[in-house]
Amino acid sequence: MQMLIGGGTLLLLLVAMILFLKFAPYGKSGLEALSGAACATFLPQAFLSYVIGGIFNISLMQHIGETLGSLGGVAVGVLTCLKMKVSPVYAVIIGLVLYDFSLLPAFIGAYLISFLLKFIDKKVPEGLNLIVVILVAPAITYGIATLINPGITMMLQGISNAISTVGDSNPYLLAAILGILMPVTGMTPLSSMVVASFLGITGNPMAIGALTCMGASFVNGVLFKRLGIGDWPKSISVGIEPLTQIDQIVKYPLQLYSVNALVGIVNGCIVTFSGLIIDAKGVATPVAGPIVLFGFNSPMESVITIVAVAINSFVWGFVFSIIIKHFNLINIDFKSLFKGKSKSSSN
Repeated sequence: MQMLIGGGTLLLLLVAMILFLKFAPYGKSGLEALSGAACATFLPQAFLSYVIGGIFNISLMQHIGETLGSLGGVAVGVLTCLKMKVSPVYAVIIGLVLYDFSLLPAFIGAYLISFLLKFIDKKVPEGLNLIVVILVAPAITYGIATLINPGITMMLQGISNAISTVGDSNPYLLAAILGILMPVTGMTPLSSMVVASFLGITGNPMAIGALTCMGASFVNGVLFKRLGIGDWPKSISVGIEPLTQIDQIVKYPLQLYSVNALVGIVNGCIVTFSGLIIDAKGVATPVAGPIVLFGFNSPMESVITIVAVAINSFVWGFVFSIIIKHFNLINIDFKSLFKGKSKSSSN
């Protein structure tokens, strides 16, 4: 029952984020702010605290990393307001108010208050608007975040518990689930880093998230090059960071998402078998994730697993590119499928 509830909650969360992206005002900008905040806090924490500070035992770097990792609420508050074209001064005020909150409640609070800030800036005379913002916005923002924080915490905890239950009972099933989820969300504005941070996964599941995202970069690089999706620089760019080529990816969703999901399952099982761990949150990213591995595992085990995932991804990417080209599947999309169905039904 716990797995069903947690899985259903995760599905609803992902659907809600997709709907937000599609229909909410400034939806794409909001999710970009969320992803940017994760990059600005979790990545520096992982590198400085666990890689440089941990491996070389430099306490200053560990302290700096932990400090950055604790400022997720501030980062997402500032970035969300800036993405929504709010005054930088207002953005900093809102970000500082959200110091004690995690990413999601802070994001919702900053997103909602941004509309009020824009209204105040438009309607209140210049010079008086800053005073009105100071008197009104911080309290409202803090109140919104405080009100929704318990519910969001309970929801994310339920998802995290469900993932732990699946991992305890069948680690390879969890590997398959994360092997699909992380690479695919990493190719959308939802961002695999944000999803990983929401789930709160660490240990072997986080290692799965990091290396399956890395594997997806190899798969996408091969598919872009072999299928002629963009030019050679685009193939390199998608291999470094899929989100840089999101405009190309959305043109071929069936081909790219399905191949990455299938290869991700295999890569997830490889990482599960290796037993590697990452005890840092939100590092499901192609380049930084594999590097952070070395802060928690022996160099030899890390290198062997990274090479195995890279080779597996490259080979399967090449094989699927042959299949797609041979059967001319590159031209299939959702619209053509639905047109085909409507024609057959009318006949």
